[in-house]
Amino acid sequence: MKEMYPPELHFESSYLPRVRRRPMKQPAKVRIMLPMSIRCNTCGNHISRGTTFNSRKEEVVGETYLGNQRFRFYFQCTECSAELAIKTQPQAPDCVVESGATRVQDSALPSFLVVEDEKRREADDEMGDVMKPLQNS
Repeated sequence: MKEMYPPELHFESSYLPRVRRRPMKQPAKVRIMLPMSIRCNTCGNHISRGTTFNSRKEEVVGETYLGNQRFRFYFQCTECSAELAIKTQPQAPDCVVESGATRVQDSALPSFLVVEDEKRREADDEMGDVMKPLQNS
Protein backbone atom coordinates (compact mmCIF):
# COMPACT_ATOMS: atom_id res chain seq x y z
CA MET A 1 0.00 0.00 0.00
CA LYS A 2 1.43 3.35 -1.00
CA GLU A 3 1.40 6.15 1.47
CA MET A 4 1.72 9.84 0.78
CA TYR A 5 4.16 11.80 2.86
CA PRO A 6 3.39 15.49 3.46
CA PRO A 7 5.83 17.90 1.79
CA GLU A 8 6.67 19.69 5.04
CA LEU A 9 8.24 16.52 6.44
CA HIS A 10 11.80 16.08 5.35
CA PHE A 11 12.75 12.70 3.95
CA GLU A 12 14.13 10.13 6.38
CA SER A 13 14.69 6.47 5.75
CA SER A 14 13.02 5.58 9.04
CA TYR A 15 9.66 6.62 7.55
CA LEU A 16 9.83 3.93 4.85
CA PRO A 17 8.34 0.51 5.62
CA ARG A 18 10.79 -2.40 5.60
CA VAL A 19 10.43 -5.09 2.99
CA ARG A 20 11.64 -8.55 3.98
CA ARG A 21 12.41 -10.97 1.20
CA ARG A 22 13.24 -14.64 1.20
CA PRO A 23 16.79 -15.46 0.03
CA MET A 24 16.94 -16.88 -3.51
CA LYS A 25 18.55 -20.24 -2.68
CA GLN A 26 16.35 -21.13 0.29
CA PRO A 27 14.38 -24.35 -0.39
CA ALA A 28 10.64 -24.03 -0.99
CA LYS A 29 8.22 -25.41 1.57
CA VAL A 30 5.59 -27.69 0.02
CA ARG A 31 2.99 -30.19 1.22
CA ILE A 32 3.51 -33.68 -0.21
CA MET A 33 1.83 -37.04 0.08
CA LEU A 34 4.15 -39.97 0.69
CA PRO A 35 4.19 -42.20 -2.44
CA MET A 36 5.25 -45.39 -0.61
CA SER A 37 5.33 -46.98 2.82
CA ILE A 38 8.54 -46.45 4.78
CA ARG A 39 9.99 -47.36 8.17
CA CYS A 40 12.05 -44.85 10.18
CA ASN A 41 15.59 -46.08 10.94
CA THR A 42 15.75 -44.16 14.23
CA CYS A 43 12.57 -45.27 16.03
CA GLY A 44 11.19 -48.03 13.77
CA ASN A 45 7.91 -46.19 13.18
CA HIS A 46 5.93 -47.38 10.14
CA ILE A 47 4.70 -44.47 7.99
CA SER A 48 2.13 -45.63 5.48
CA ARG A 49 1.63 -44.56 1.89
CA GLY A 50 -0.57 -41.48 1.47
CA THR A 51 0.51 -39.71 4.66
CA THR A 52 0.83 -35.96 4.07
CA PHE A 53 3.83 -33.97 5.25
CA ASN A 54 5.05 -30.40 5.20
CA SER A 55 8.44 -30.71 3.52
CA ARG A 56 11.34 -28.76 2.09
CA LYS A 57 11.84 -29.19 -1.66
CA GLU A 58 15.17 -28.67 -3.38
CA GLU A 59 16.51 -29.40 -6.85
CA VAL A 60 19.16 -32.09 -7.18
CA VAL A 61 22.05 -30.32 -8.87
CA GLY A 62 23.44 -32.05 -11.95
CA GLU A 63 20.88 -34.84 -12.14
CA THR A 64 18.35 -34.64 -14.97
CA TYR A 65 16.53 -37.24 -17.05
CA LEU A 66 15.54 -36.20 -20.58
CA GLY A 67 15.49 -32.58 -19.44
CA ASN A 68 13.37 -33.27 -16.34
CA GLN A 69 14.87 -32.04 -13.09
CA ARG A 70 15.07 -34.38 -10.09
CA PHE A 71 13.86 -33.12 -6.71
CA ARG A 72 14.70 -34.01 -3.13
CA PHE A 73 12.13 -33.70 -0.34
CA TYR A 74 13.03 -33.46 3.35
CA PHE A 75 10.40 -34.18 6.02
CA GLN A 76 10.25 -35.41 9.61
CA CYS A 77 9.20 -38.69 11.19
CA THR A 78 5.83 -38.45 12.92
CA GLU A 79 7.12 -40.11 16.12
CA CYS A 80 10.73 -39.06 16.74
CA SER A 81 11.06 -36.01 14.41
CA ALA A 82 14.12 -37.49 12.68
CA GLU A 83 14.81 -36.01 9.25
CA LEU A 84 13.92 -38.27 6.31
CA ALA A 85 14.74 -37.62 2.66
CA ILE A 86 13.34 -38.98 -0.60
CA LYS A 87 14.39 -38.25 -4.18
CA THR A 88 12.19 -38.39 -7.30
CA GLN A 89 12.86 -40.64 -10.29
CA PRO A 90 11.55 -39.16 -13.55
CA GLN A 91 12.32 -42.35 -15.53
CA ALA A 92 9.84 -44.31 -13.38
CA PRO A 93 6.83 -42.92 -11.50
CA ASP A 94 8.49 -43.68 -8.20
CA CYS A 95 10.77 -42.23 -5.53
CA VAL A 96 13.95 -43.44 -3.85
CA VAL A 97 14.44 -43.22 -0.09
CA GLU A 98 17.74 -41.43 0.38
CA SER A 99 18.31 -41.19 4.11
CA GLY A 100 16.71 -41.74 7.49
CA ALA A 101 14.35 -44.54 6.47
CA THR A 102 14.00 -47.79 4.55
CA ARG A 103 11.30 -48.62 2.08
CA VAL A 104 8.70 -51.20 3.11
CA GLN A 105 7.88 -53.54 0.24
CA ASP A 106 4.37 -52.75 -1.00
CA SER A 107 2.23 -55.63 -2.21
CA ALA A 108 0.70 -53.34 -4.84
CA LEU A 109 3.83 -52.45 -6.83
CA PRO A 110 3.12 -51.41 -10.42
CA SER A 111 3.34 -54.42 -12.70
CA PHE A 112 5.82 -52.83 -15.13
CA LEU A 113 8.32 -52.31 -12.28
CA VAL A 114 8.05 -55.98 -11.30
CA VAL A 115 8.53 -57.10 -14.94
CA GLU A 116 11.57 -54.82 -15.38
CA ASP A 117 13.07 -56.20 -12.15
CA GLU A 118 12.59 -59.78 -13.35
CA LYS A 119 14.17 -58.98 -16.74
CA ARG A 120 17.16 -57.37 -15.01
CA ARG A 121 17.63 -60.43 -12.79
CA GLU A 122 17.48 -62.78 -15.80
CA ALA A 123 20.04 -60.66 -17.65
CA ASP A 124 22.34 -60.71 -14.61
CA ASP A 125 21.99 -64.48 -14.32
CA GLU A 126 22.87 -64.98 -17.99
CA MET A 127 25.89 -62.69 -17.73
CA GLY A 128 27.19 -64.58 -14.69
CA ASP A 129 26.76 -68.12 -16.10
CA VAL A 130 28.64 -68.64 -19.37
CA MET A 131 27.15 -72.08 -20.05
CA LYS A 132 23.49 -71.09 -19.66
CA PRO A 133 23.09 -69.49 -23.16
CA LEU A 134 24.68 -72.59 -24.70
CA GLN A 135 22.31 -74.94 -22.83
CA ASN A 136 19.18 -73.05 -23.91
CA SER A 137 20.00 -73.26 -27.65
